[in-house]
Parts: sequence; structure tokens; C-alpha cells
Amino acid sequence: MSDDAVSPEEVRHVAELARVDLADDEVDRFAGQFADILEYFETLDEVPEVDREADLANVMRPDEERASLDSEEALRNAPETEDGYFKGPNVS
Repeated sequence: MSDDAVSPEEVRHVAELARVDLADDEVDRFAGQFADILEYFETLDEVPEVDREADLANVMRPDEERASLDSEEALRNAPETEDGYFKGPNVS
């Protein structure tokens, strides 16, 4: 674990931001896990950068217009439709 340990207060703050309730034993466990994760990031910072090509090229193909399904064909296998559109579940 890193020298810069994550405090229980920091864990509780992150849990509050995420709207997660943690018991005291979970706070201690997550403090250790967060410290380990931060240590992994510190290790990644030590990886040397590699040279890369300065000029990037667009590798995407240009858009091509082509025939597509008409509305009736597109809706044929839909479980539910309404007024010529796909109908999805209600979202509260």
C-alpha cells in the first residue's frame, strides 16, 4: 500500500458523492483498496512515453448513401409499434 494512505473521511466523502452507504468495516476495506488503486496509477506514471507519429490520418471511410428498409419493413419484427414508430417501454 502507498505511503499516502486514503483516509476513512475521504472514503466516506466518495461514498456520499456516489450515494452509497458504507458500514465502518467497509470504509476500512475500501480505504485499503483505494490506496492500492492509487498506487497502481503511480506505477503507470513511471512508464516511459514512446515516440508516436505526429500526424494522424482519418481512417474512417466516407459516408455512402444506399438503399435501406422502408418503414413497414423496419417495423415488421418489432414487438410493439405505435403510429408508424417503434414503441419502447415506459420510463418513469
